[in-house]
Amino acid sequence: MYNLTVGKRLFWSVLSLFTIFAVLFIAFHQVRENEYRISMLNLKLQDYNVRMHETLHYMGRLDDKKLADYVTRHDIPGLRVTMITRDGKVFFDSETPNRTGMESHARRPEVRDAIKNGSGYDINRKSTVREGDYFYSATYFPDDKYIIRSALPYDNNLTDSLQADLHYIWFTVIMVALLTFVLYRFISRLDDNITKLRIFARRADHNESLDTEDLIEFPADELGEISEHIIKIYKRLQHTKEEQNVLKRQLTQNIAHELKTPVASIQGYLETIIGNPGMNEDTKKQFLDRCYAQSQRLASLLTDISTLNRLDDAPELMPFEEVDIAKTVSQIMKETALEMEHRHMTFVNQLPPALVVQGNPSMIYSIFRNLTDNAISYAGDGTTVTLSARQDAGKWHFTFSDNGVGVPHEHLGRLFERFYRVDKGRSRKLGGTGLGLAIVKNAVILHGGTISAANNMEGGLRFEFSINKTNKS
Repeated sequence: MYNLTVGKRLFWSVLSLFTIFAVLFIAFHQVRENEYRISMLNLKLQDYNVRMHETLHYMGRLDDKKLADYVTRHDIPGLRVTMITRDGKVFFDSETPNRTGMESHARRPEVRDAIKNGSGYDINRKSTVREGDYFYSATYFPDDKYIIRSALPYDNNLTDSLQADLHYIWFTVIMVALLTFVLYRFISRLDDNITKLRIFARRADHNESLDTEDLIEFPADELGEISEHIIKIYKRLQHTKEEQNVLKRQLTQNIAHELKTPVASIQGYLETIIGNPGMNEDTKKQFLDRCYAQSQRLASLLTDISTLNRLDDAPELMPFEEVDIAKTVSQIMKETALEMEHRHMTFVNQLPPALVVQGNPSMIYSIFRNLTDNAISYAGDGTTVTLSARQDAGKWHFTFSDNGVGVPHEHLGRLFERFYRVDKGRSRKLGGTGLGLAIVKNAVILHGGTISAANNMEGGLRFEFSINKTNKS
């Protein structure tokens, strides 16, 4: 069990980053705004100092009365003005008429900075004359060799003026809350998808049912759509696997049934021969010939089963090379000539002289040989078999037809099924394995084509199929 899901861990991680960013942003903004407000206050007091110096410059000799009058006329609430010589001696202070015993101001930070840089300030330093803290701003006038220092008490009014505006803090808090809400909604959907995928994975691993309500609906987003597709694909694979298992069981039963017939025949004939030692030679030879015929049928059946297994299990391992189909068909015509002559059948080969494709020679041979054998077995005596071909950009399209009896319409869709026979009794009598057309279909698919069967309008059966010119696997 997990203490926190992936979605919740992601939510708290991102929320932590949001919070840290917001705190750093607020702190940075406060520092910058505080610096700005201090700078503006210092600039205001520096301006006062400069204007006072300009006015005093035209008054001639300075005394306490003139200085006090100026400060009174240009009063700022709470303002304190001090004038200091370069060596730190105070020769005027608006709050202290009696300056006897006042210590030197030479070491005051704002005075030192003013002498060094022309101006300076100090924040929140207690006054030695009046109670409370002050903000000091000093300006040095080198021509007159004195410093004017103005100061404002660090009271509520000054604190309010220096305090940062809190609107942006509320804005930041609201934005973080909004982002948190949006993130929670997104992560909640993500968490739902992950939870359902975990349920799906666990049930799939234990082969449990997936048709439950908690796996029916996913959130309407990309991940939810992907999750639904994953489950649907898995269900289709499971369904396909079940169908394959059913087909395998049916195939196993069919194989057992098909093998049973020749084996039982061979066994019966041999038992008869063994049980009748006095059997005449002609009868014994007849029984042995029948045993041989059934063994040949058994060998053909095993060969066809082996071919189908190769096509099912490892088609990619079959080697491809250049195959001349016209030459292959000519060979098949020679091999089946006697049997076709015996049935008074004609093979009309309309293929071009050279028809070369990239394919597996054995499977190409199986396609045309099985179709030819199928026509010989079922088209009927005196019929004609016709093979033609046309090409397009990447395929050869073949038509293999006869003018025989054809196939009832209800059987056409099942001709390529394994062990399917239109007339079971006649098929076994003719020695067919019931796998020829299944091999044809799988071999055509191996070569990138499709195949279909239909009855001709004028009678007979027609197979239409295609083969890639090159190997596109």
